[in-house]
Amino acid sequence: MLLSNVNLLFISMPGGSEWLLIVLAVLVLFGGRKIPEFMRGIGRGIREFNDAKNNVKKEIEDGINEKDTKQPSSTQAH
Repeated sequence: MLLSNVNLLFISMPGGSEWLLIVLAVLVLFGGRKIPEFMRGIGRGIREFNDAKNNVKKEIEDGINEKDTKQPSSTQAH
């Protein structure tokens, strides 16, 4: 029981002081001019991921719909 409580402490969300330290570290590492570029890159990456996800979803749905329309009817006369 105690071990599970300890594990939860390590995966909790950062508090206010931790966020401040993270922001300061990012500012020191990247500088004020690089942060907008960095954020734009993250935005492009997220957009490309969502586009790829939507394309895969559309391909799967198209394949299912195509399979449904191409199934031969068992009542056809030869």
